[in-house]
Amino acid sequence: MKHSSAIADSIKRGFDMNHSMIRYVVGAVLCFESIFLCLPMLIGFVCGEKSAFAFMICAVLCLVFGGAMVLRKPKSNVFYATEGFVSVSISWIALSLFGALPFWISREIPRFEDALFEAISGFTTTGATILDDVEALSRCCIFWRSFTHWIGGMGVLVFVLAVFPLRGGNIMFLMKAESPGPSVEKLVPRVKNTALILYGVYTAMTVLEILLLWITGMHFFDAVNLGLATAGTGGFGILNDSAASYASVHQVILTVFMILFGVNFNIYYLILVKRAKDIWHSEELKTYFGIILASGLLIAYNIRHIFPNPLEALKHSFFQVGSIITTTGFSTADFNEWPLFSCSILVLLMFCGACAGSTGGGMKVSRIIIMVKTAVKEVFTIKHPHGIKTLKIDGRVVEHETVRSVNTFVVIYALLFAGSALLVSLDNFDFTTTFTAVAATINNIGPGLSKVGPMGNFSIFSPFSKVVLMFDMLAGRLELMPMIVLFSPLIWSKDR
Repeated sequence: MKHSSAIADSIKRGFDMNHSMIRYVVGAVLCFESIFLCLPMLIGFVCGEKSAFAFMICAVLCLVFGGAMVLRKPKSNVFYATEGFVSVSISWIALSLFGALPFWISREIPRFEDALFEAISGFTTTGATILDDVEALSRCCIFWRSFTHWIGGMGVLVFVLAVFPLRGGNIMFLMKAESPGPSVEKLVPRVKNTALILYGVYTAMTVLEILLLWITGMHFFDAVNLGLATAGTGGFGILNDSAASYASVHQVILTVFMILFGVNFNIYYLILVKRAKDIWHSEELKTYFGIILASGLLIAYNIRHIFPNPLEALKHSFFQVGSIITTTGFSTADFNEWPLFSCSILVLLMFCGACAGSTGGGMKVSRIIIMVKTAVKEVFTIKHPHGIKTLKIDGRVVEHETVRSVNTFVVIYALLFAGSALLVSLDNFDFTTTFTAVAATINNIGPGLSKVGPMGNFSIFSPFSKVVLMFDMLAGRLELMPMIVLFSPLIWSKDR
């Protein structure tokens, strides 16, 4: 994604930000959120739960505010990188604020900062929770938690592009600002058709997983919630022990689909258009599966003494590897108690993340490949100062702008991580808790280690630390730059 060059282009043209277009996009998001809120509302009324009224109130509020914002058409359809980044950032903040209200109004989560933390964690598909007893929630609130994962997994702006009549300018900037990975390309000439294809594949895979879980004996409500959470690689469990209580067949199905949702969705498009042979040229895909295989086998060997037989060790190992590398965050065991070697592999997988163009978080495998190849290229240049070595992926030359974008991402990522860890350390918890809490939120994973391990939660942090972690979740989901742009004085300054 050419974030840096796109912003530079905006600077050159004078930063005449199209505020009316930003308002219109945010309003469209709120209108769709009002529709989304109707689903948990209906579930609540069917189950006879009082919390259904909280969803009804919030649906009306979203419709009123969103409707007022889209009532007046934008003065201009011009849409550049700046508008894309700002629209996406504000849309996700507004989405989270209104999405937190049902938890707070219903008093199922009494403190608003906790309700907001839960909502942001849901929409960003992080899966970090402040709840001690998830099972105490009403069914409509449990469903809303899982549904926020599904909404945020593919991206709410992608959904808007698929069904809302946004035209003019370059709407591709919206998709670029929200989609994960170093680059975003159209699958077909029209952006709307690309969005429709992505959501079509996303929905079909979600339905398939739900059906498989259901027909293998899982309760339908559980199957729906886990299917939605897996699709978004979010990981909000509906039981206090996450996925540990489910049958082995269900854990295997979850493992397979977590890994599948961590694959670049362009791969599924190639399969649909009968170009499956092209996917074998994907270095990212081969590296992704290679990392999973190697990590799964190493951890299985390392924990073989904990479980009664090798198959159990393999099942739990690959479940946790799939859960962490795709940043889903489900757990079948308290991996916090596993040997240090296994925990170290899982921490490294937190940073690695899934493929670009998937619903997973983290730095993305494609960025890791580019960084490694860049380092190899630099070593080659030192040995052969006059030699020419091009950086290629899948047989194609990687553009300098993409390499620069990756380098910029890594620098901002490191600074944000260090700053966040420093601020959260004011709560004076142990290093492992602080470090992995930041890693789990900025990479949108959910559980960390020590006090924020799979059997713990994030309620222990102060309101200030929760704000820091909430920002990290949003920044991590939006690939850093949109949130950085939103709070940059350069963007809002009148003096250019």
